[in-house]
Amino acid sequence: MLDKLEMFIALAKEGHFGRAAERLNIAQPTLSAGIKQLEAQLGVQLVHRGSRFGGLTPEGETALSWAKRIVDDARRLHDEVRIRRQGLTGEVRLAVIPTAQTWAGRLCTAFAKRHPGVRFTILSRNSREILQMLDDFEADAGISYLENESLGRLDTAELYDESYILVCARSSPFASKTKMAWSDLDGQTLALLTPDMQNRRIINQLFAESGVTPATCIESNSIIALVASVASGHCMTVLPKDVASFVAGGKDVALVPLEGASRRQKVALILPQRDPRTPVLSALLEEARRLPAG
Repeated sequence: MLDKLEMFIALAKEGHFGRAAERLNIAQPTLSAGIKQLEAQLGVQLVHRGSRFGGLTPEGETALSWAKRIVDDARRLHDEVRIRRQGLTGEVRLAVIPTAQTWAGRLCTAFAKRHPGVRFTILSRNSREILQMLDDFEADAGISYLENESLGRLDTAELYDESYILVCARSSPFASKTKMAWSDLDGQTLALLTPDMQNRRIINQLFAESGVTPATCIESNSIIALVASVASGHCMTVLPKDVASFVAGGKDVALVPLEGASRRQKVALILPQRDPRTPVLSALLEEARRLPAG
């Protein structure tokens, strides 16, 4: 039953029999047969079929929610039984906003020193995708903003307050400044994160509060791409101080603190409120609360 539920979940996510089979590394006829067997066991049609996948039936939509919970519960049961025998082991899927990648590394490294049997998969996602992944049981925990998104029922451990810094080429007239006001960026050519990133929405709010109308020449969901564009001398960017300091290291760019922002943004480890929580995730929450605040 668990194998068939995983097939059903994969099909619902991919919306295509071939891609779902590839995702599970099985043959497409095996997937189709598994879905039909699941429908026979439940006594309802789950999937609209034609020449291709036609979506889920109303019964399929209901079954999908249960399937995700059952598969996740089975995974947690397996983890807890193994942990009682072997200590803390297993995998944690951690979805992280791009601007918090350095803190993800910090948290995972500190945790691994205490629990070397646990491995991490760190996935870079925007804040909305992280919440969806937690709801869909595709991530075990996330690192994201505490504000500006509807977080729902989550346990949190604050990690740091995000502050912002200008990144410019050393040849820029701004490179020699010890600090700048946000208003100094009015009309300047900037490379910025894409609008689907919450960091970009925060930056846009700060621009609006300071009366800034930037000339955006490049948008990317990659911080490395932004810093590489800045190093060419064509533009500047605004990034959180922590990740800017890390990514810009060794590159021909300057970092100039920005002053005058009305607020900072809190970033935290977030976990769904599920009972019981696995020992690994409980230990991860404790480790996050133990880290020195930034």
